[in-house]
Order: sequence, then C-alpha cells, then structure tokens
Amino acid sequence: MSNTRVNTDHQALIELRTDFPGHRIFRANRWDGRYGSWVATLRDPACGVDPTVMADTAEDLRKALKVEAGRATVPGTSR
Repeated sequence: MSNTRVNTDHQALIELRTDFPGHRIFRANRWDGRYGSWVATLRDPACGVDPTVMADTAEDLRKALKVEAGRATVPGTSR
C-alpha cells in the first residue's frame, strides 16, 4: 500500500469521525493484518438505529451513516 493511499484513508477517517461524532468509526483488520471494512458503531441513539454499520469504502460508509441519521429522526424506524 502506498503512502498516498494511507494518507488518503487517514484523512477520510478523520473526516468521518468529525462529521459523525455519534459513532465510533474505525477500520477493521483482516485476517492477514491488512485493513478491511470501514466500521461505525453507534454511541448515541439519536444518531442512528443499527448498532453497527459496515462498508467497503469510506464513501460508502458516509452514505450509510447519512441514511442512519435519517432513520434516527423518523418515528417508528427503530428496532
């Protein structure tokens, strides 16, 4: 993995954490030690419904967390 990719991923992680403080956001580790999925675990029930959200890319996780935020504000969408 190139340093550019690592720096881009690190910047994406910082941005996600800043934009979605109601979740704990991190990269999962694969069995071979490389980074895997992007993961968000819910800390504030006002920010989502599902306790864990996973995606293959930072962009996909961002989209999923926006959906979660919408679900949290709509009555009757909790489990």
